[in-house]
Amino acid sequence: MRGNEAQGEGLGKTVRKDRPKGASELWGTVPFALKRHVSPHGQVTAVSMMKDEGPFVIEWVAHHIAVGFSDLVVYTNDCSDGTDDLLIRLEELGLCHHRRNAIPEGLRPQPSALNHAQDEPVVRQSDWVMVFDADEFLAIRYGDGTLDALLAATKARDANGIVVTWRIFGSGGVVDWSRAPVTEQYLMAAPITWNKGWGVKTLFTFDADYWKLGIHRPKMKTRHHKTNFPDQVKWLTGSGAVMEDYFKFRGWRSITRTVGYDWVQLNHYAVKSVESYAIRKMRGNVNLKKDKYNSDYWSLQDRNEVRDDTMLRYTESRNKIITLLLKDPELARLHLAAVEQAEARLGELRTTEAYAELVADLARASAVPIGQITAKPPQARDREKIAALMSEVEKARNFAAKADRRAEGGKTPADQVPMGSYVPGVPDVSADFAGEWVENHGLLLPLDGRVFPASAQVQIRAGKFERGLARRLPAVIPNGATVLEIGSAAGFLGLHLATVRPDLRITMNEANLALRTIMQRIMLKNERIFSNRFSLRRFPLGDAPAEAVLALCADVKPIALLLCDPLLTPDILAKLLPGLEPQSEQIVLYGRLLERWHTSLGPVEELLADLGYDSSLIFDRNIARGFARSAA
Repeated sequence: MRGNEAQGEGLGKTVRKDRPKGASELWGTVPFALKRHVSPHGQVTAVSMMKDEGPFVIEWVAHHIAVGFSDLVVYTNDCSDGTDDLLIRLEELGLCHHRRNAIPEGLRPQPSALNHAQDEPVVRQSDWVMVFDADEFLAIRYGDGTLDALLAATKARDANGIVVTWRIFGSGGVVDWSRAPVTEQYLMAAPITWNKGWGVKTLFTFDADYWKLGIHRPKMKTRHHKTNFPDQVKWLTGSGAVMEDYFKFRGWRSITRTVGYDWVQLNHYAVKSVESYAIRKMRGNVNLKKDKYNSDYWSLQDRNEVRDDTMLRYTESRNKIITLLLKDPELARLHLAAVEQAEARLGELRTTEAYAELVADLARASAVPIGQITAKPPQARDREKIAALMSEVEKARNFAAKADRRAEGGKTPADQVPMGSYVPGVPDVSADFAGEWVENHGLLLPLDGRVFPASAQVQIRAGKFERGLARRLPAVIPNGATVLEIGSAAGFLGLHLATVRPDLRITMNEANLALRTIMQRIMLKNERIFSNRFSLRRFPLGDAPAEAVLALCADVKPIALLLCDPLLTPDILAKLLPGLEPQSEQIVLYGRLLERWHTSLGPVEELLADLGYDSSLIFDRNIARGFARSAA
C-alpha cells in the first residue's frame, strides 16, 4: 500500500490521507498518479453545475486543475449523456467532488445547486470559493497564470476577493463539430470595451456565516450590514484595483469605473460552433429559460471582433493533465461514450428541416454588427426597486463613496473611458452611417457603434470625447512645430489640433482602413479638407513597424511625435526610439497604444530618460504619457 493511502472503512478500498476537508468517503478511493493540487492558500474551490456536458467535462476539469484550484465541486441534474458518471469517476480518482442537485419544485437548477453548496462540507470548509458555469474558463494573465500567483498578489494588497469580468468568445466562424479543446478552437472575442459582455463572477474568501453563495457574487447576510464586517471586505477588480464599495451589497456586472482585464478574466464560451450550439439548443439549459438559445442570443454571444489567445498559455499543462486523466480506462471509456453520443445526436439533427433552418438563422444572426445588437440583460434595471430594497447602510456607504469621488476631482464616468475610445479590430464600415452626429469641441462626430464602443458614445453624446487630450495637447506643442501622429484612428485629435492651432504643420498616419474611412466621413461632415499643412499618410506599418515609423520621421522631421498605434509594442518602441532624429523635442504616448500596453511601458519610460527625455509634459497618466527633451 502506498505511503499516502489507508484502508477505507467498510469500502474495501484505499482512501488517501491527503483528502480535502469535507470530502465524501468515495473521494480518492481509486489510486491514481495525478494528485489534487495543494495550494499555499488553503482549500481553493470551484463550484459549478452541469447537465449533459459530457464531451467537455475532461477539458473543464483539466484546465481548472492546471489553473490551480485544489477542489472542484460539481452538481448535476437529469443527465442523459454520462456527465454524472464522469464526475463520479473523477471523485473516485480524488480530483473532483460530484454532488446530486435535488431540485425542489418551483426552483431553477442553478439556485438549487447553490443552496446545496451553501451547506456542502467541502465548500463550507474552503478558504476561497468561485462559482462557475460549465462554459466558463478562468484565464489569468498575472504572473505565471496560476491561482497561486494571483492570490498571492491579492493578499499582498490586503484584499480578500477578486471580481472577474466575463470576456465573451464567439464561434470564430466555426460551423462544424470538433473534438478539439474549446479553449483552442475559439480565439475570437468581443472587444473589451463592449459593456454588454461585462457580467462578472467573484473569487472570494468564503465564510458561510457571513455570505450566501450567488451566481455572480455572494450576498452578504443582512445581519452583518451594520457591523464592522463590510469594512473588512476588500475586493479587487480584474486589473488589481480596489473594487468600489457598492459591489459588496449588490450588482452582477462591471461598470466603466471598475471593469478590468489586466490580471484576470473569465472566458465565456456560450455558443461554440454552430453544430455544438444546435445540440445544446435541442436539449435544454441549466436554468430552464424558455427560448434562451435563439438567434438573438446567438447575436449577443457570437462576438468575434478581436483575437484573444490568452488561453494558449495553458495548452501544455492542460494537455499533460488530459493525457494523464485518459490513462484511466474507465474515465476514457466514459469520455468517449459521451463524445460519441453527442456526435450520433448531431448526425440525427443534420437530417432534419429544423437543423437547416437553425443554421440559416444563425448565419443571419452572425451578420448583425456589434453596434446593432439590441439584446438586453434578462431583467431591466429598476432603479426605484433597487432603492427600495437597499438598506440604510448601503445608502449611506454609496453616498459617502460618491462624495469621495467628487472630492478627488469631481469626475463623472463620462469624463474618461479607461477601456478605450475605439472598438478594436477592423470593423465593417462599408455602409454609410445614417444615425446621429453630435458636436464635440467644435467638431461633429457620429454615434456609430461600429467604431465607438458604448462607453465612448456616452462621451460623444455629452460633448466630452477625448476631452482631456483635446484640452491638453494644444497647450504643450511648441509654436510653429511640425507634428507627426502615428495611429490617428478617426482623426479627431489631429483635426482638432489643426483647428485650434493653425500655426502647426500636422501629418497623420493611420494603417486601419476602416478608421481611415471614418476619418474621411468626419472630414466631409465638418466641411474640412486635407492640405499641405494638414495631411494624411496611408503608410502601412507592415512587418517592420519600427523601420516604417523611422522612415516617416526622416521624411516629416517632427518636432512633436505622437505615438498612438497599438502595433507599436514596448519591444518595437525599444527599437524605434533610439533611432529617432534629434529634432523630435516631444514624444507623447496615448490612444490605442496606451490602452493596449499601459501596464508594460515602464522600460519604455526608462529608455526615454536614458535618451534625454523627461516627463515635464504633464498629462493624466490614464490618458497620455508625455516626454520632452530635457534642457540638460
